[in-house]
Amino acid sequence: MSSSTSSEPAASWTGRGARSTRSVCGLQKGATDGTESDRRGKMGSKIHLITDRNGLPLSLGISGANMHDSQGLEPLVRGIPPIRSRRGPRRRRPGKLHADKGYDYDHLRRWLRKRGIRHRIARKGLESSQGLGRHRWVVERTVSWLAGCRRLHRRYERKPEHFLAFVGIAATLICHRRLTK
Repeated sequence: MSSSTSSEPAASWTGRGARSTRSVCGLQKGATDGTESDRRGKMGSKIHLITDRNGLPLSLGISGANMHDSQGLEPLVRGIPPIRSRRGPRRRRPGKLHADKGYDYDHLRRWLRKRGIRHRIARKGLESSQGLGRHRWVVERTVSWLAGCRRLHRRYERKPEHFLAFVGIAATLICHRRLTK
């Protein structure tokens, strides 16, 4: 292995020997959008969403494919817009939230309880996911509708804001198709 005579830290160099090349992302590691994600785990992006009981997307988000799903729950719940109800004021939060075992953490349960949201989250090791299947299929169907948009199959955009905009356009088309029926 050859030594570097540069004054820069060794962390900014990749490769072996004298043929080392400068890293594209430099010293900025751990991007959360999936473009250059610390080179650990999966590369790519993950789409997170919350739907109503009919499958209409209420809140959308994207993250790196190597980020755990439970880290995206709080921003998604905060991103739910006020919904007009038939009687009374607009609803600012969902009445109940169904989630799978990936969201089984005490801090998430406490956070949802503090916000006044009843939750039904399958417990790891205790419950099977089959009980939530009658609620989860709605979300899985919405994900398959999003997968029908060819632009979302492969991420061409570098900036996460642009990719999130295309996901939002696809969600808008889903809402339009569902509400015009």
